[in-house]
Amino acid sequence: MATPANDAAISQKKIALVVGASGIAGSAIVEQLQQDKDWSVLGLSRHPVPGSAARHIPADLFSAESLATALQDEKPTHVFFTAWSRQATEQANIEVNTAMLRNLLGAIEHAPVEHVALMTGLKHYLGPFESYGSGPIPETPFREEEPRLPAPNFYYAQEDELWSAAGRQGFSWSVHRSHTVIGHAVGNAMNMGLTLAVQASLCKELGKPFVFPGSKEQWNGLTDMTDGKQLAEHMIWASTTSSAANQAYNVVNGDVFRWRWMWSRLAEYFGVEAEGFHEKPRPLEEQMVGLEKVWEGITEKYGLAEPDLSRLASWWHTDADLGRKLEVLADMGKSRLAGFAGYKRTDDSFIELFDRYRAEKLIP
Repeated sequence: MATPANDAAISQKKIALVVGASGIAGSAIVEQLQQDKDWSVLGLSRHPVPGSAARHIPADLFSAESLATALQDEKPTHVFFTAWSRQATEQANIEVNTAMLRNLLGAIEHAPVEHVALMTGLKHYLGPFESYGSGPIPETPFREEEPRLPAPNFYYAQEDELWSAAGRQGFSWSVHRSHTVIGHAVGNAMNMGLTLAVQASLCKELGKPFVFPGSKEQWNGLTDMTDGKQLAEHMIWASTTSSAANQAYNVVNGDVFRWRWMWSRLAEYFGVEAEGFHEKPRPLEEQMVGLEKVWEGITEKYGLAEPDLSRLASWWHTDADLGRKLEVLADMGKSRLAGFAGYKRTDDSFIELFDRYRAEKLIP
């Protein structure tokens, strides 16, 4: 990890509280911070994260009482909030996810918190799932100064909650709007990297082509993504560089690509035949239906670690991302001008992730 340009005023031992430590972003933050002896790391989640180097803080974000009890003796200086809970409607998303952030910030009012970094995403520009891409979408590449869309959005509500608490409690803040995040996690609700790895593994076992599930627009258009490590470095950078504080930033890898270029490279890794867009989208929720027993057989055949297909593949999320009928591309100029120099090639992100999943016996 590149060492952030830390200010002298915050060079002493820092205590990070990573909320959502079992997710793609949270686990990447924990791994990055553990490489720096100046950090002590706390990982907040309901259950311990296997193999995590962070000290586990068991708590329920839905319960202010649970959080107050769990955190009453903790003194974090920096908070990284990466958790969310998907609800049936956007109004429920607003109520639940804003309450989770409010509960957490209320439980650390006693602590010497210097900075809170909040992870959100490009639905800030695209709208929530129930009206995704259907309103007045700004021109690409998306820039941070774009006005909010005229529709309810839990990202907006979380930002407002963060700013209000910062005013009361005196900490600085940053918001990090990532695109689809490629990174390591198991049992995650939005995990394109592992989902595509499982799709390709099933295709190879069944002797079927690796079929692109998405739209013509995604197949042909430019896009970008966010490596979990890039996101972690970005959140740590903004949290430890005073001149970067109190800002919202897009965070993507820095490269752009077309899926019609990327798809064959992913297929080559798994030794399967790539098949691109043809006439209409072919969603994974349709392609992969009823293959739970096939995955159990693959698990037994190759001695894999996880036989439950539902813990590995989030078909719905990958279908939503690759099925978009518009270009999605984010500008990183604001971060670059502020001093962040991180860069990652997205094909490298995929290959490194697949190598890790293979090493951990999650895919054959």
